Amino acid sequence: MSATILIIEDEPAIQELLCLNLRHAGYAVQQAQNCQEALALIQQALPDLILLDWMLPDQPGVRLARQLRGAARTRDIPLIMLTARSAEQDKVDGLEAGADDYLTKPFSLRELQARIKSLLRRRAPQLTHDLIEVGGLTLDPGTHQVSGGGIALPMGPTEFRLLHFLMTHARRVYSRTQLLDQVWGDHVFVEERTVDVHIRRLRKALSPAALDHLIQTVRGAGYCFSMARIE
Repeated sequence: MSATILIIEDEPAIQELLCLNLRHAGYAVQQAQNCQEALALIQQALPDLILLDWMLPDQPGVRLARQLRGAARTRDIPLIMLTARSAEQDKVDGLEAGADDYLTKPFSLRELQARIKSLLRRRAPQLTHDLIEVGGLTLDPGTHQVSGGGIALPMGPTEFRLLHFLMTHARRVYSRTQLLDQVWGDHVFVEERTVDVHIRRLRKALSPAALDHLIQTVRGAGYCFSMARIE
């Protein structure tokens, strides 16, 4: 599952360079030249990370950053500020506005990619291709393979995404609504009970290795991945 990156940049040459580079790196890319276009795209579906230019034609990027951080739906989107402003106070202002990172133009594309990977690993680990091993269960995002105790555990793509998310957020309890937003996307409209169906399928897929107990139901709260019993 590749991450979707929204580039908000009004300089066509920089926009195109970033777009080509990130697509070559395997990311899905959306493009906006101003805040209004960006908000329209975000309204349709949340990106997994935003690259935000400071100087935009309709309003400063820092103002948009504050707006995104002030709304419940967008406050957790990882955000990197791109700007030619290099003064220490500018960096402080950008970070205080809600940016997770701050990169000064001109910048290295290799450094940008490294910062994107680092930020996704910290804020959205389910979008990385890191091998995960928890509780005797191994999940490889690169090959889309799951195994446990030396047994291959085939499963459908939705169950794989669900397991990937839960494993990268072990011991955290998520409601059906939260899982729908995180695994299916907040732009997809399906019933909450759909989650229950896929949880049952996921447990069935893990049962040959006797690892179905790792997917726990927390009464009145939701589901979690844990080796220890969650009360």
